[in-house]
Amino acid sequence: MSIMSNDPAETRKWRTSGRSAPVRLFLTATDGDVAALANKKAAGFPLELRMLPPGGTVGVGDVEGAAAAVIQLPAEEEKAVEQFIELARDCPIPLLAAAFDPKLSMVRALVRAGAHDVIPLPLELAELETSLQPIRAEYDAAARRGNASTSKMVTVIKAEGGVGATALLTQLATRFAANERSQGRECCLIDYDVQFGDAAFQLGLKPKLTLSDLIEAGGRVDGDLLRTVAADHPSGLKIISAPNEITPLEALGSDRALGLAELAMREFGTVFVDLPTNWTNWSLSMLARSDLALMICELTIPSLHRARRQLDLIAAQDLADLDVRVIVNRFEKGLFKKVTREDAERVLGRPVSYTLVNDHATMSVAIERGVPISEIRRRSPLGKDLDTLDEGIAATLGLER
Repeated sequence: MSIMSNDPAETRKWRTSGRSAPVRLFLTATDGDVAALANKKAAGFPLELRMLPPGGTVGVGDVEGAAAAVIQLPAEEEKAVEQFIELARDCPIPLLAAAFDPKLSMVRALVRAGAHDVIPLPLELAELETSLQPIRAEYDAAARRGNASTSKMVTVIKAEGGVGATALLTQLATRFAANERSQGRECCLIDYDVQFGDAAFQLGLKPKLTLSDLIEAGGRVDGDLLRTVAADHPSGLKIISAPNEITPLEALGSDRALGLAELAMREFGTVFVDLPTNWTNWSLSMLARSDLALMICELTIPSLHRARRQLDLIAAQDLADLDVRVIVNRFEKGLFKKVTREDAERVLGRPVSYTLVNDHATMSVAIERGVPISEIRRRSPLGKDLDTLDEGIAATLGLER
């Protein structure tokens, strides 16, 4: 049997995420094999069983945190309608009535009282699925409307391979997703590095479904399939993993790459995109669609020059107005450093927006274990830098926290 958490923060999260909120069933032991409904799902909602004692009633507090509630009513028509009207008047969620052989007059009275449906008892899973489908559609539409207001794309550009861009992105994205979840929003990471992407692996995930499945699905891709393919990280981050096999860059075209990203934004809200190191027409198209681009490099002359060449390419593609923030990874301070932050800004021709301290030991252990660095060191300079980066990106995207 699924049990609802009593933690207030958890309750708020459920109320703002229809996909996680349960449908609560208030039934008596006389309703057939009610235990068979425990731990099941209907229309994508987890079912949570609450047993009603004979003559028991349901109050507004009992349905708090649920996506909808199914309430078994007493056999007496007048009493049943009276109880339902009283609850429906103050209840903010959809209510479904359940009764044994309800008369047509009772059904009409319950519908007028605000019942989304009246379901005959004993309760069958298939019948419940049918009755909950309209509520599922309303939740999905509301989620899409909510995500539309926060739909943003953040692309990550690597100055060169080996700068730790994917490790930085995965650590950033988990923090970002956790903070978004606290606001009732979602976040997704799409690993478009179809040849060498390992973002899911670095977070300890081994998804069975990957970007390849979405590519093969073609025009059949919708929000439900996207969620099926996306792996769930404990932080709340959804990850669409790179293909398991090395895939030609041309396997993705501009229309397909952009289409998947647009769908992900509608479904999840903020989407991080890890681009391949080598440029293609479709990766440039992704960049042009971005709300924010993060250029990740190191404080070395070769890395800075490669970053500058890529910035020049972006400018040459009429993308000079694109918001590109330079991040120097593995940054080390010191009087005797050969290359300074000022040197980097002179080479790049623009300011360095963020620096992340060099903490190779902590990051390496986190990657090896597939966990956020906070599980390795609760408080660390690298963690503080990641928090600063997370806050800066949220502010740039206009996300209130």
